[in-house]
Amino acid sequence: MSRNLWIVGGLSLALAACGPKRVAPVQQYSLGMSRAEYRDYSAAKTNICDAEPRWLSDELGAVNGLMDRFLASTEQAKNPEAAEHDQQVALLKEASGSLGKVLDVHQRNLQALQRCGFARSGGVPELMKRGTTLVEQSRTRLTEATQVLAVEEAQRKWKDEAPQREQTARQTWCAKNPEVGTTDVYYARKFADGRTEWLFCDGHVVQSAGGAEPTLVSPEGLSAKDRRKVKPPRYLEAARGYPAEEIDKQPTVGGDSAPAQSSEASGS
Repeated sequence: MSRNLWIVGGLSLALAACGPKRVAPVQQYSLGMSRAEYRDYSAAKTNICDAEPRWLSDELGAVNGLMDRFLASTEQAKNPEAAEHDQQVALLKEASGSLGKVLDVHQRNLQALQRCGFARSGGVPELMKRGTTLVEQSRTRLTEATQVLAVEEAQRKWKDEAPQREQTARQTWCAKNPEVGTTDVYYARKFADGRTEWLFCDGHVVQSAGGAEPTLVSPEGLSAKDRRKVKPPRYLEAARGYPAEEIDKQPTVGGDSAPAQSSEASGS
């Protein structure tokens, strides 16, 4: 009887040893319009080398593809003149709160994959090399995102507070009823996309955008008498002579991080 129990026990142990290995659970990740599935083999205490090589390559390749699309879809986030700038900044914001964890898992998986017997066969070496490069590039982009998002907040604050700075400057430098034709600049601002405006006490504005020659914009409702007083070259000259350091500049990435002009801005 005891011999039979010993045999049964031995068979049970043998069957257990040959039974299915622990499988790391699938996790799904979404970023913008991109989707990918991945497994955290380290957290699940499973051996990545036990995975079927073909579907493992597909799985890791899918994460590589997601990182590739993330990098391509955020390369213009630092360029406020790009048509897709706002969309790319939004994607950076989304990634900054979630992508780091996926990068950590992917990096561990790629490092563990190097110890597998199939690590040097087929397209696995290129997959590992590409994945390592993409992880590094994605981490760099996330680091840049911190600055981009900080500047975005500073730009919003600059825009919200600009009307008050403009009003204060007008009250400081303009007469109560300025005469049309006088070329007193009371306030100038430069937007992150390069557009610049010079505001005159008599309501005229000189605008410059995209490297084009500055143009004069007259206020609505000018009488014929007042229009005769307006000499465009004088306004353009006054704009060119306005001190650059007194222009209220919207913050830009790698540039100003706060409004350059205070509420006590100088007139011209």
